[in-house]
Amino acid sequence: MAEAKQTVRRNRRYIAAAMSAPILSREHERDLAVRWRDDGDESALHELISSYLRLVISTASRFRNYGLPMSDLVQEGNVGLMQAAARFEPEREVRFSTYASWWIRSAMQEYVLRNWSVVRTGTSASQKSLFFNLRWLRSKIDNGVGGAPSPEKIDTIATALGVKTSEVEMMIDRLSSRDQSLNEPVGEDGADEWEDFLIDDTESPEAIVVNSIDHEIQSKWLFTALDELTDREQLIIRERRLKEDRVTLEELGRKLGITKERVRQIEHKAFEKLQGSVLKLSDQHRGQVAYLS
Repeated sequence: MAEAKQTVRRNRRYIAAAMSAPILSREHERDLAVRWRDDGDESALHELISSYLRLVISTASRFRNYGLPMSDLVQEGNVGLMQAAARFEPEREVRFSTYASWWIRSAMQEYVLRNWSVVRTGTSASQKSLFFNLRWLRSKIDNGVGGAPSPEKIDTIATALGVKTSEVEMMIDRLSSRDQSLNEPVGEDGADEWEDFLIDDTESPEAIVVNSIDHEIQSKWLFTALDELTDREQLIIRERRLKEDRVTLEELGRKLGITKERVRQIEHKAFEKLQGSVLKLSDQHRGQVAYLS
């Protein structure tokens, strides 16, 4: 209890100090920014930052409804303020307060999205906009009337924010539900847990081992078949078929001193030889397996 009171007093002192800092004129603000950027003057940085802590306090107050500590929001806002100071370009004739507001708000939004739920709510710009504007738009459209929004209202919200109606419905579900532990008991006797009903779509250990062995065998077939090609054929197949970024026929032609049409012909012939060798090895393997069975 005593510790909580001390925290409250510290927060009040911080807010009072931030709000009492003098407001900078455009000329003095620019001078401080130039001194920090060009000369690394830390005293100029301190004065610039201190004068705009009120922006952090003001912005943090708008995010209080998400149930996160005000002190944490302020701390994240201070990080955004420091980032703004590091990136600010005084010669663009934009007030530092205007520039810093964006960085402060962005830092707090990222913090809210990271901590509002253990489940990631959204990472794209449209999803972030949906998260932070959904409540406001719903209250505006509903005129204070609660309840589940109708399909028409969901469509209106989706149009206003430029997202799909399915995204709006999903976000409404996320905001209206709470995080739930997978170990939370289910049923009257509590003998089962939620995780007992989750379906595992991953491959079984047996399937992973089998696939690994198959991949190893097929790789051996490929390298064995490649050895049956000429050096030029191997080069063309590796550059044209086995690399993620394929080399063009024209580039290979210049490298080998032949036309790109000739490269294409050699590639086609070599690939047919390669396929034939791999199929032959595959048939031999199947015959061995059948014999052992």
